[in-house]
Amino acid sequence: MLNKSIIGVFAALILMGQSALLFSEEVNSGIATGGATPATEVQAASGHEVATHAEEAVAEGEHEGVPLKPDVLFTIPVGEKGLPFTNSMAMTWAVSILLIVVLRLVIGRPRIVPGTAQSILETMITMLRDMLEMIVGPKMIGKVFPLLICLFTFILIMNWSGLLPGLNAVGFYEGHRLVPFLRPGNADLNMTLGLTLVHFIAWTYFVMRYAGPKVLFLETFGNKAPRSEVPAPIYMFMFVLFAGVGIIEVISIVFRNISLPFRLYGNIYGGDNLMESMTSIQGWLVPIPFYFMELLVGFVQALVFTILVSVYIGQVCNHAEEEHAH
Repeated sequence: MLNKSIIGVFAALILMGQSALLFSEEVNSGIATGGATPATEVQAASGHEVATHAEEAVAEGEHEGVPLKPDVLFTIPVGEKGLPFTNSMAMTWAVSILLIVVLRLVIGRPRIVPGTAQSILETMITMLRDMLEMIVGPKMIGKVFPLLICLFTFILIMNWSGLLPGLNAVGFYEGHRLVPFLRPGNADLNMTLGLTLVHFIAWTYFVMRYAGPKVLFLETFGNKAPRSEVPAPIYMFMFVLFAGVGIIEVISIVFRNISLPFRLYGNIYGGDNLMESMTSIQGWLVPIPFYFMELLVGFVQALVFTILVSVYIGQVCNHAEEEHAH
C-alpha cells in the first residue's frame, strides 16, 4: 500500500503541467504587460491627476492585496508568444520535488517491520484509505486510492505552502511593487482547473473501465422504480420522469468541473488575501489566530476535494458492483 501511495505522489508531477497549458494566452496578454497597476487603470477612467495620486499611494506602500493573476517570472521560447513560467508554477515544482525527496529520505526503502516515520505515515494513509473505501467500495479502493492519496497530499501541501513565513517578501521589484518568486499553486485558477481536468479524465476512465457505458446510462437515465411494486401506467410515466432527472444529472456532471476548481481557488486565494491584510495591520500578533484558521481551511479543502472525487467515482462504480453481485 505504501508503494502505491508513493507512486501516487510521483503522479503529482503530471498535475504541474496543467497550469502551463490552461489560459496561457490570457496570462501572456494580461500579466506579461506588467499587470496594469491601479494607477494606470484610474488614469484611463479619471484622468492624469487621479493616476498620479494612485502612483504616490503605491510608492508609499499602501496595501493592495494579492494579485488576481500570477506573475510571470520569465518566458520559455516556445511558439510565437512563448510559454510563461509564473511564480505559482515555480511553487508547484518546488513543492512537488520537495515532497518526493522528503518522503524518500524519511521513509527510505519500505520495510516489513516499519520504523517510526514509516509507521506514522502508514497509519495516516490507512485512516484515509478506510474512510475512502466506504465511499468508492472495497473492490474499487485498490484501483483509485493511488489517485486519491496523490490528490489529497498534493492539494494539502499546496494549500499550506502559502503560510510559509516571508513567502511574499522574497522576490524582485517591478516599479514600486514587489513581485514574489513563489505563489501558492492553488491560489492560481489555472492550477485548480488543471486538478479538475485530472479528476474528470480519471472519472471517465474508471467509470468506463469498471462500470461501462451501459451502467452509466442506466444510472443517469434509467427507471429506478421497482416494476413489481408500481402499477404499469405509473411505471411507464416514471421513464419520462427519470429521463428528465437524467438531463439534470448530466448538467450537474458538467458543472461539477466548474464548482470544484472555483471552490478550491476561492478559499485559498481568499485566505492568502486575509493573511496579507492581517499582516499589514500588525506583523506578528494579529495574524496568529488567522494562521491556525487557514491551516484548518487548507486541510478541509484538500479533504473535500478528495472526497468529492471519490463520491463521483463511487456513485457509478458502486452501482456496477451491486448489479454484478445481484
